[in-house]
Amino acid sequence: MSERLQRIGLKSQKAKARKPNFQPLRRAVKVPVWGDVTIRLGLAFFLIMMVVMIHWWDREGLVDHYDGDVSFLDVVYFTMISVTTTGFGDIAPISDRSRLVEALIVTPVRIAVLFIFIGTAYTFVIKRSWEKWRMARIQKQLTDHIVVLGYGVSGSEAVGELIERGVDPGCIVVIDPGEERLREAEKLGCNVMAGDATRDDTLNAVRINEAQSVLVSAGRDDTSILIVLTVRHLAPDVPISVVVRADDNELLARQAGADNVINPVRFTGLLLAGSAKGAHIAEYMADLASVSGKVQLVERKVTSAEVGKPLSQSCGEGIGLRIYRDGKARGYWEPECSALQEGDVIVEVVPTSNGD
Repeated sequence: MSERLQRIGLKSQKAKARKPNFQPLRRAVKVPVWGDVTIRLGLAFFLIMMVVMIHWWDREGLVDHYDGDVSFLDVVYFTMISVTTTGFGDIAPISDRSRLVEALIVTPVRIAVLFIFIGTAYTFVIKRSWEKWRMARIQKQLTDHIVVLGYGVSGSEAVGELIERGVDPGCIVVIDPGEERLREAEKLGCNVMAGDATRDDTLNAVRINEAQSVLVSAGRDDTSILIVLTVRHLAPDVPISVVVRADDNELLARQAGADNVINPVRFTGLLLAGSAKGAHIAEYMADLASVSGKVQLVERKVTSAEVGKPLSQSCGEGIGLRIYRDGKARGYWEPECSALQEGDVIVEVVPTSNGD
């Protein structure tokens, strides 16, 4: 297991060495930036040349107050000052046809060229500056938040369940490489970022070291474990929960630094086995796992008023099932639960609003 973990770590270092630095709020485009700029400038140049040819064709309707002769250079000059709305007045349309051309053809072209340049400035300067400023504001507010790395089936269900449990969507950050998935998370009010969760820059951008917890569900066990390694390196004390689907990867995920390893295949097997032993066992297990049921499992720290009391007399709203002391689980029937100690973590069943 340790050798496999080292190989994954080496792959992580090599991948990071190959990939460029992450830029927050970068959005994938169908054409590169230089291609987009070239297309915009080419369209503007085409429209200007079209106006030049129209003015050259209608040069008899123009008058040059300087020398009375309208040359091709004069036409180019008049086109540029006309398109840019400068208008010095040294060359002007005098015939009705020329004025009609200016009104019906040149004016729309002038507006189109202006929109092309204004749109380019907005896309490549104003918009990016605005997105960087907005991202900086979001980053300053990120503290004690929940980071969800991967917004597939498990990740989206986890986010929905968190919101059902009363977590503010503004305290949830979703990172996924898919824009379509991020749009779904954004509709719920979550903070989203398109990026690679195995990259240090990506995780630092969402202040991973100040997160309340991290949920990892990348869709592939090797990728999920690689993400856990990266998160644990940057945030040694943040709780990490990860989804793995192969039994032999559970220990590997824990060695990578995961605090909780969830195997959806095994959980489904538990539900199936429970249904074979009783008609209502599987239903109750699903009820415990979801906030939409009548009861739910919650985890909390012991209060000062509960220290010294048995778990059965804890001051919580529900029924205590077990405690965690020094990293070990103790059931309510074990001697350690006869007297709660400071630092214990209680897991209890509490009723939900649906159980009223």
